[in-house]
Amino acid sequence: MKRYVALLRGINVSGKNKVFMPALKEGFEQLAFEDVKTYLNSGNVIFSSHEDDIKKLTNQIELMIHNQFHLDISVFVISKQDLLDILHNSPQWWGNNNKDIYDNLIFIIPLAKFLDVYNEIGEPKKELEKIENYKEVIFWSFSRKDYQKTNWWSKTASANISAKLTIRTA
Repeated sequence: MKRYVALLRGINVSGKNKVFMPALKEGFEQLAFEDVKTYLNSGNVIFSSHEDDIKKLTNQIELMIHNQFHLDISVFVISKQDLLDILHNSPQWWGNNNKDIYDNLIFIIPLAKFLDVYNEIGEPKKELEKIENYKEVIFWSFSRKDYQKTNWWSKTASANISAKLTIRTA
């Protein structure tokens, strides 16, 4: 059995797309996933499954969310092993607990690719933010005090690109 993390995009944000975590956990259990745990109230679900096909897992979860919660949201599923590989390959400047810097991990939802995201958002402002691509994620750090001046802050929330991403803090 493999351990997975499902990241649900855009639930429980500013009172929109409300999903109660006990009900979400129950929905995952009804899919025959085991050892289901929710984390925070932001749509992070950890679970185990015998299934190896990420696309099949993603489709099952998205269908369950549609049927149970009447929401059409994107889900990013990653194995524990792949997530650990990503974190092991983080840049030195990312996730070092510097309180002046805000570190994020941008998960790119398939079928989008890094170049799709980069071409839409553009260059980061070198003095305020850094990005680095690794596999299906982008490490992104920016100055807390100047976040509104960064190039990526406002553009990751734009309608054109936001549906292709789900962002989590380090």
